[in-house]
Amino acid sequence: MLSLAAHSLCVRATGYQQSLHSIATVISGNKTSKIVRERLKKEVEKMASQFSGFRPGLVVLQVGIEAKHIRLPNTTTQDEVLHSIMSVNENACVHGLIVQLPLDSANCIDTEFVTNAVSSQKDVDGLSCINAGKLSRGDLNDCFIPCTPNACMELIRQTGVFVAGKHAVVIGRSKIVGAPMHDLLLWNHATVTTCHSKTPDLPEQVGRADILVVGAGRAEMVRGEWVKEGAVVIDCGINHVPDETRPSGKRVVGDVHYSSASQRAGYITPVPGGVGPMTVAMLMENTVQSAQRFLLKLRR
Repeated sequence: MLSLAAHSLCVRATGYQQSLHSIATVISGNKTSKIVRERLKKEVEKMASQFSGFRPGLVVLQVGIEAKHIRLPNTTTQDEVLHSIMSVNENACVHGLIVQLPLDSANCIDTEFVTNAVSSQKDVDGLSCINAGKLSRGDLNDCFIPCTPNACMELIRQTGVFVAGKHAVVIGRSKIVGAPMHDLLLWNHATVTTCHSKTPDLPEQVGRADILVVGAGRAEMVRGEWVKEGAVVIDCGINHVPDETRPSGKRVVGDVHYSSASQRAGYITPVPGGVGPMTVAMLMENTVQSAQRFLLKLRR
């Protein structure tokens, strides 16, 4: 199977460069996540064979939501949440812990305080201040990278487009997507512009982007005519809009107007089936990585 980059080269070689630019190559998160999961499966099997059935362990802590792992009622207090986190931090059989946000509790809970209570060595969401700080300083090999930005980078790699030297634009500055995405692109040697709700010339900024990552949470806000021809467009948005043709009465769209953007972009992620599946795969990858670090300590 040809990679996305190899496919593009073949198209150019056969003289269809104009067609390539008129319809973007789709970056499939479903296909790429399958490749990642297969690789992780082999790594887990290797660990199991070397350490008598060892398996990486992941705990999801949720408040006010039915879950299969740690379930806390919506009457849970902050102290009770912290107690649960501490018990997982101390459990050697667990290598990853994520706290499901938002915390749906009737009591006042400081989300930042709770997130930072997770051991940085088990923070496979990459949201604690320790991991965020390391990422901001460029210590990429000594931290857990948040799953969605990590997924975006993997999808960009699939295109064969080099990040170094490119002008990247990130729309959105959330702690989960936008801010770490900026840092990740920067430390991979892109020149990065971060746009947000106060950016006055958004279409102009988007038009400069060789690589565009959008995580603003607004349905189809980025129009196709804004996009630079041949750009890589990564859409992190998940929005529901009315659609009478669907049984549910609505459909899922991204933050980018896909039909118009795909006429100008070189590569583009679909919604759904793009960043979402890869985010799950990156959570698995971080958990396996955490388990490997744990085993490395045992060998010393």
